Amino acid sequence: MAKIRTKFVCSECGSESPKWMGKCPECGQWNTLVEEVEQRDSQAQQSFAGILSRPESLLDISEDIEERLSTGSYELDRVLGGGIVKGSLVLVGGDPGIGKSTLLLQIANNIGNNGKKVLYVSGEESTAQIKLRAFRMGIRSGNIFLVSENNTQNVDIYVRDMKPDILVVDSIQTMYNPAITSAPGSVSQVREATLGLMKIAKQDGIATFIVGHVTKQGAIAGPRVLEHMVDTVLYFEGETHMSYRVLRAVKNRYGSTNEIGIFEMGDKGLTEVPNPSEMLLSGRMEGATGSCVISAMEGTRAMLVEVQALLSHTGFGVPRRNATGVDYNRVALLMAVLEKRVGMQLGSSDSYVNVVGGIKLNEPAADLGIVAAIASSFRDREIDGSTVIIGEVGLAGEVRAVNFVEKRVNEAAKLGFKRCIIPENNLSRLNDKSGIEVLGVSNVNNMLDIVIGG
Repeated sequence: MAKIRTKFVCSECGSESPKWMGKCPECGQWNTLVEEVEQRDSQAQQSFAGILSRPESLLDISEDIEERLSTGSYELDRVLGGGIVKGSLVLVGGDPGIGKSTLLLQIANNIGNNGKKVLYVSGEESTAQIKLRAFRMGIRSGNIFLVSENNTQNVDIYVRDMKPDILVVDSIQTMYNPAITSAPGSVSQVREATLGLMKIAKQDGIATFIVGHVTKQGAIAGPRVLEHMVDTVLYFEGETHMSYRVLRAVKNRYGSTNEIGIFEMGDKGLTEVPNPSEMLLSGRMEGATGSCVISAMEGTRAMLVEVQALLSHTGFGVPRRNATGVDYNRVALLMAVLEKRVGMQLGSSDSYVNVVGGIKLNEPAADLGIVAAIASSFRDREIDGSTVIIGEVGLAGEVRAVNFVEKRVNEAAKLGFKRCIIPENNLSRLNDKSGIEVLGVSNVNNMLDIVIGG
């Protein structure tokens, strides 16, 4: 009889320990060691390598052009780097109800309509439930094959018999390997199930999509090694009570990790938003103070985003500071620049800065727009609604150059904006102004003189 061993596995990094400890010795996280009973089975110790290969020189390796299959969604193809790569393993994570299963079902329909076979394995729903949801979304492709299964060994049999072009597993936390005695969703089961799916994807050349649940902190549930094993990690972001969703690649071995795709959830599923700038600026109030439009880059895409600031007199000794969509420390730094370099006394005002639409701005090119919005609210003077402001602000109050300035200006011109304020160092290198008035500024005071009159 096989020997049964008890061990403690970290749910964050997957490291093993013979006894329980409050703090994981590998990753340093507290209370992450989970007890598991693992039965050592010879069948579970299968080698992934298969046939032994010989090392080759880098110059002697043949240059195989990667085959990409379109998903039928321009936004998703952009995030994946141009389409689905044959034999790739893609992990899709997000909050419950955000639209992970809906997106994958729509992808399966698009690929099935192109004559490709798709095997959809669900460990959470029955095939009848999936059919009802598919019919409600108008999905009726005959090349989608559904099966409700949790056993990874049975999934391997289905794949060998069908030889599909695309495999979808929903979700990885419900799959289990009978050779391991721990419960489904445990660290060992998630790791072994992912290893088995990776073996299928790499050896048979089947592109595989895996749905992963997330924790309360927003990370993929299970061991952190799960994200290292897959080729691509996609995160669905957005509030469940809002219709817009952002699909972001945080890891991609076949493309850029800065691209995002924007979708809108409706009765018939997810629809693409081809012009996110127009969506993010919809409902903008004319004549309101503390509102500024900036041009932000997400990967290779320029998007116009509205930044709002509200300053009001505080009734307490310590003013309140709040920032949503931008780094709190960055906002505090920019307010210090306004106090020191411009002379605005902001110490007696509560300040609230918000990026409209749930977008998170991480690039420094938004600095000048944030400064303009704060100054507009403090001085109670509105900024011309046809103006876009771009630039990074230094501690001395100088405006520094930013990258991709032509794309940013072109996006503003495309949506009908009349004026764009950019760093002076970018003005000399700007070749295409697209018929829009472009002004260069060297410091914060110059910008404020133009937009709010000092």
